[in-house]
Amino acid sequence: MMLDLVTRAKRTPVALTAAFAVAMAAVVAAAAPAAAGPWPDHAVTVVVPFPAGGSTDMVARTVAQKLNEKLGQPFVVENRSGATGAIGATSVARAQPDGYTFLVASIGVYATNPFLQPKLQYDPLKDFDLLTVAVRAPNVLVATPKFPAKSVAELIAELKKNPGKVSFASSGAGSSDHLTAALFWQKTGTAGLHVPYRGGAPAISDLVAGHVDVSFQNINAVISQIKGGNLRVLAVTGDKRSPLLPDVPTLSEAGVVGADVFSWQAIAAPKGLPADVRTKLHAEIAAALNAPDVKPRMEEIGFEIVANTPEEFRAFLTQELARWKQVIEDGKISIE
Repeated sequence: MMLDLVTRAKRTPVALTAAFAVAMAAVVAAAAPAAAGPWPDHAVTVVVPFPAGGSTDMVARTVAQKLNEKLGQPFVVENRSGATGAIGATSVARAQPDGYTFLVASIGVYATNPFLQPKLQYDPLKDFDLLTVAVRAPNVLVATPKFPAKSVAELIAELKKNPGKVSFASSGAGSSDHLTAALFWQKTGTAGLHVPYRGGAPAISDLVAGHVDVSFQNINAVISQIKGGNLRVLAVTGDKRSPLLPDVPTLSEAGVVGADVFSWQAIAAPKGLPADVRTKLHAEIAAALNAPDVKPRMEEIGFEIVANTPEEFRAFLTQELARWKQVIEDGKISIE
């Protein structure tokens, strides 16, 4: 077709130009792939870098279900655990930035792994499009009922009387509850005995049994034990009292200033999402979190919906990175 058009067009330069343009347009159109449909037009993978059943997994599955209902495509949660969340997070950082893979992870993945894992293969600020902090929840300072301290002041007195002997359970070295304890010691000029476990469940179990003295735990993980009388709560680590425990003081109210801590879950995608996909994904996630059948249920178990903007997430993460870097360095904390 193109040869015939060019041959016939030799009679005039104008005709040649027009004929060549038509022929080339036909060739390009034939070779071009069909345009992709609006996002999403097939299944989306939601990576959780921890085993199923924890708080992060619950948040991810709740959001995925609502996105599935709203957008009409499967949002499939995949648990890719290992290396304190680093394996799953790295896989997302290396994925195509097309909106079909995103990450739901907790504070450790974003804000503490960079200072605890020297060989970390992702940078939370450079390798992700940060979408939103989904939820947050304060930790609570809890004690076994056998422990003599019934207030934060009494706990501090015990720590000063017996430095390095009051045991603090955590879900593992470098975990949020471990780092909260380290921050507490730094702010109060005390030292406790860190007892790391392989996860929050065994730490809580030994705390209830009286094998360890105290712990900082996510409020949603221990609220039933507190209300059942199996654990004594001394304080919450939020910047205000928890609606679930309105009579329990914050650490600031108890005299420990600068130790406000929230555990949080946030959502990110590989760096370089198309702008329209990023905007739509953020809007749909925020709507899912604030849905009338989601928000009250989250609040009942201690989560506060955040659903902030990508810009707010970036500013918040920058602050968190600086804060936990200092805590880790001052406490000489290592997981190796």
